[in-house]
Amino acid sequence: MHSRTSIIGVQVSAINMNLALAQLQSWIEARQANYVCVAPAHSLMECVQNPDLTPVFNGAGMVTPDGMAIVWLLKAKGHKHVGRVYGPDLLLSACRHGLALGWRHYFYGGAPGVAADLAANLQERFPGLQVVGVCSPPFGRPSHEEQRALNEKINASEADIVWVGMSSPWQESWMHAERASLQPPVLVGVGAAFDFLTGRKPQAPRWMQVSGLEWLFRLASEPKRLWPRYKHYPRFVYLALRELLLLKK
Repeated sequence: MHSRTSIIGVQVSAINMNLALAQLQSWIEARQANYVCVAPAHSLMECVQNPDLTPVFNGAGMVTPDGMAIVWLLKAKGHKHVGRVYGPDLLLSACRHGLALGWRHYFYGGAPGVAADLAANLQERFPGLQVVGVCSPPFGRPSHEEQRALNEKINASEADIVWVGMSSPWQESWMHAERASLQPPVLVGVGAAFDFLTGRKPQAPRWMQVSGLEWLFRLASEPKRLWPRYKHYPRFVYLALRELLLLKK
């Protein structure tokens, strides 16, 4: 339903929010198993630094352009219709879009209590929203038996979408590894969206988001945690521009 374009080795979906929602709806109606990676620049750099992650992202049914740098690069490659598909916005838009369609949502991830708080907030915001389960898994990598029990709980919920709120790239690796064991047709990794939408972490003002300065706001909010991530941005700019210039030769 949508085209994909390589950006430093990762096949990013050339989409906007409407196309993303249409793709989710198509998978849900067909009961077709897929997972979605919401990819800002740092996710692409994770793949550069750890090539084993590239097939994890490229194996997703959709890799959304989460970050204005990705949007600008896709537009420069000829995809003029592309728009940012930001994790928290995708979650909210899917809740709104799926109300009339009866979509059933499951929230998996976050610190203890966060998924439950998110579900309550969203049900208040979208009356009639079907939340069929929440789970804040134990910190760290669960054992095989623990993960199997968690998966059985998800499958018993008969969810249409599982929203995964873990750190990247752990959540992408988890979706890739567990996809075959899970019955809900769609898994979507939205990272910090759980914390943003429950007010545990501040979101950048909209003007910073659309101008490509969200990284600066987040770095100022969590410098110790995020500096190791954002220090690679200059290299991302170099690699992406080099790829773009070679493409135009």
